[in-house]
Amino acid sequence: MTAVAVKYPEIQKLGVEILAMSTDSRFVHKMWQLEELSKMVPGGVPYPMLSDAGGKIGEIYGVYDEAAGVDIRGRFIIDPDGIIRASEMLTPEVGRNVSELIRQVQAYQHVIKTGEVTPSGWTPGKKTLKPGFDLAGMVWKEWKPEMAFQ
Repeated sequence: MTAVAVKYPEIQKLGVEILAMSTDSRFVHKMWQLEELSKMVPGGVPYPMLSDAGGKIGEIYGVYDEAAGVDIRGRFIIDPDGIIRASEMLTPEVGRNVSELIRQVQAYQHVIKTGEVTPSGWTPGKKTLKPGFDLAGMVWKEWKPEMAFQ
């Protein structure tokens, strides 16, 4: 959460809003902000921390662990039309990658704007693919696996 907080201005420039949610109460969130998050990021996380008491929202998104009574870590990219474009679920011992979040948002925004396809490892300015009958069975001519790492 604090890594996202550091990159929050960059994320907002993309026209994206961040919401954090857990089964913790708003009082627990406030204490967490005061006692830990604000010590890692000045002022704490600048985006809303919402309470999913009872896990109803987590259940809808498939992240609620009923036995433990908690929402497991999940990240969802939801487009302006309310369509979930991407989701990621991780157990607590592995941290998320905010740079990958930003890259994926940029890729989805590019796809929506242009209709092009962004191959593996795509970042702004890199080669895209134009879907169509000409591309079917011919991706190998346009894109090579090593391009994902350049």
